[in-house]
Amino acid sequence: MKYVLITGASTGIGYTSAKYLLEKGFFVFGSVRKSSDAEKLENDFGKNFKALIFDVVDETAIKNSVPIVQEIVGQNGLAGLVNNAGIAVSGPMQNVTTEQLRYQLDVNVLGVHRVTNAFLPLLGATENCSHEPGRIIQISSVNGILSPPFTGPYAASKFALEAMSDALRRELVLFGIKVIIVQPGPIKTPIWSKALSNEVLDYADTPYARILSKRAKSLKKIAAEAIPSEEVAKIVHTGIAGKNPKIRYLVAKKSWQYKLFSMLPDKWLDNATTKAMKKYSFYNPPK
Repeated sequence: MKYVLITGASTGIGYTSAKYLLEKGFFVFGSVRKSSDAEKLENDFGKNFKALIFDVVDETAIKNSVPIVQEIVGQNGLAGLVNNAGIAVSGPMQNVTTEQLRYQLDVNVLGVHRVTNAFLPLLGATENCSHEPGRIIQISSVNGILSPPFTGPYAASKFALEAMSDALRRELVLFGIKVIIVQPGPIKTPIWSKALSNEVLDYADTPYARILSKRAKSLKKIAAEAIPSEEVAKIVHTGIAGKNPKIRYLVAKKSWQYKLFSMLPDKWLDNATTKAMKKYSFYNPPK
């Protein structure tokens, strides 16, 4: 049996990936922050699932989970680590507080760093490792290649994750550990509904209020048409079990559009954004 650890397993991509990998015969460790979630998942998933209770911002709790995993995997090590836990802070950059931005980066960037470093020895980052090297799956986003208005904090975290993953991948060739980046587009998960739930109210007294109200309606429509998280779970499985996985997987409807937008000159994208901003705002920027 092969063993995989998934962070943020209580909902969304983490939950679905755990379910999918269990169906494929893996033993899955899933991190959650609440003991009630741990109990629920262990009841849902059965004997081949073990919940680990830690927050990715809590380095001590993460390190305390390592011997729990070690005892179960023994000499087999981990076949995969899926860094999925994350949050989304949205809003105009000039109104986002330093504390909000710090927490965004603490979870989505430093959290990945903490978890990865804690479990790298079990993935095979040691001399004379007795088992096949594992793989690291980084759940990034299309916002790791594009940064639309009002997604600045989240996009900053995902751009940072992309850079960190590139460096890590090139360093870990020494041990044969592959690092695979998954870039989901709009996916049916709770993350953005959480981020957008209070956004219009939070910034109602700013010049962006009308734009944010219109944006919230547009994003709800996009969310309704988003692809199911099972599509990401399949890619996670491919990244862990595939013979020769790709470095990056962009998972979205019309993924070619995201690739095209990422290659367009910044000025083109800025002009398109300016038109949209002028349409729903009292302010006309100078040409």
